[in-house]
Amino acid sequence: MDRSDEKTEELTMIELRHAGRKFRQGLREVKALSDVSLVIRKGEFLSIMGPSGSGKSTLLNLIGGLDRPTEGEVILDGRPLHGITDDQVTLLRRRHVGYVFQFFNLLPLLTACENVGLPLLLDGLPFSKVKQKAEALLEKVGLAERIEHRPDQLSGGEMQRVAIARALIADPAVLLADEPTGNLDSHTGEEIFLLLKSLNDRGQTIVMVTHDPKAAAYGSRIVTLKDGHPAQDICIGED
Repeated sequence: MDRSDEKTEELTMIELRHAGRKFRQGLREVKALSDVSLVIRKGEFLSIMGPSGSGKSTLLNLIGGLDRPTEGEVILDGRPLHGITDDQVTLLRRRHVGYVFQFFNLLPLLTACENVGLPLLLDGLPFSKVKQKAEALLEKVGLAERIEHRPDQLSGGEMQRVAIARALIADPAVLLADEPTGNLDSHTGEEIFLLLKSLNDRGQTIVMVTHDPKAAAYGSRIVTLKDGHPAQDICIGED
């Protein structure tokens, strides 16, 4: 490997090599993704677009280790996701990937602070060690006054901010967002996109699935899928 190859490898956060995903529907085989080769660099904000059924969420699930390719390879921050056990993938996902979903997935009986700290609590750390970091993240996403509030005391936008803080608690290599504003009004959704953009400006790698071109434009790059394969790959601000 020459120095240029080494430099490229150092700058690469995620790489898919001829990755594909097939599903069985009765007697029929369905290709959700086919021969996807993609490099996502550290510090990128990649928006994934495409019509319903184009493979957007499947691609996000492969990147984050929630699913495995039926062909090809996925490499996350230098760590191959093929050839390792399910337990190893689970540990890698918990410690290196942050997830933000459309439906927040907060536990109703926990406070905002407890919800944010949950991934580290599941890793065996005591709440006394997690609390300070969780509070700092809530302050970072603009919820310093909501630390002790439970989800039913928060607005939709506030709940999504809690979910983003939770996704960041383990200092993930990459933050994955699947339609993160699908349950929010347009004004609140814009606030969430601006928050994601500010996190990216500080160096956080983000991969976001969205159907909205305006939302996608907050990223630095847009990959559009069609029939399970990248049909377009453009950098924002470039011809």
